[in-house]
Amino acid sequence: MSKRIDVNDLNVYYGNFRAVEGVNINIEARSVTAFIGPSGCGKSTFLRTLNRMHEVLPGARVEGEVLLDGENLYGPGVDPVTVRSQIGMVFQRPNPFPTMSIRDNVLAGVKLNNKRISKSDADALVEKSLTGANLWNEVKDRLDKPGSGLSGGQQQRLCIARAIAVSPQVILMDEPCSALDPISTLAIEDLIEELKTEYTVVIVTHNMQQAARVSDKTAFFNIAGTGKPGKLIEYNDTPTIFNNPSEKSTEDYVSGRFG
Repeated sequence: MSKRIDVNDLNVYYGNFRAVEGVNINIEARSVTAFIGPSGCGKSTFLRTLNRMHEVLPGARVEGEVLLDGENLYGPGVDPVTVRSQIGMVFQRPNPFPTMSIRDNVLAGVKLNNKRISKSDADALVEKSLTGANLWNEVKDRLDKPGSGLSGGQQQRLCIARAIAVSPQVILMDEPCSALDPISTLAIEDLIEELKTEYTVVIVTHNMQQAARVSDKTAFFNIAGTGKPGKLIEYNDTPTIFNNPSEKSTEDYVSGRFG
C-alpha cells in the first residue's frame, strides 16, 4: 500500500549551513508530486531527507518531522535502513551495479535486506519487477548478462525495477530522465504514470514540460541568493502552478523568465 507523507517545519543542514528552511508539505498517496525550481534551491536535498539519504553525508542533519502515514521517520529508534526499504530512490544517472547480471541487479535490494528467498520466488519477483518497470520483454532472454550492457534508458528502468523489487510504498526520483534521450524519457514518463496506481511518486525535474505532463501536484522551490536557504514557495495542483500561480516568482520560473 502506498502511503502519504506529511512534512512539518523541516530544516536541512550541511554542518552549520542551512540548505533548506521551514518546509511544510503534504504529499498524497498514489499520486505524482513534482519538485521544480532553479539549480541550487534545495529540491534534491529536500528529496533526500524523505528517505534519510541526506544524513549519509558527514555533518548533514535535519530538524522537523517527516511523517509516513503518521509515523515520524526521524523518531527515536527508527532504523534508516528500514526507512529506505519503504521509500525507494532512483537517481539522476542510471546506476546499475556494473558487475552484476540484470537478474542480480533486480534482487540486490532484497538481498541487502537479508531476506531469504527461494529460487522460484526470486524468479517470480524478477519478472514482476521488470514487468512493472516496462523492461521484461526487452531483457527476459538475457537476465544473466551484465546490467551495464543495457542502453541508458534501459539501465534507468532496471534501477526502477530494483527499487520496486523491495515493495516500497514511496518512490523518489531525482531527475530520472536528465541523462536520457527523448525516446527513453517518454518511456520513463509513461512508467511514472503507471507506477502511481500502486506507489506514491515524488520526482525532481528541471524539465517544465515533464512536470506538467507527469505530476498531479507541483511544488516550486526557490532561493533568495547564494548562501541563502532554499524554500518552498508554492505548492498546488499542477495546472494551477503552471497556469495560475499565486506567486510572482513561480510565474516567472514556469514561464522561463529565470532559472
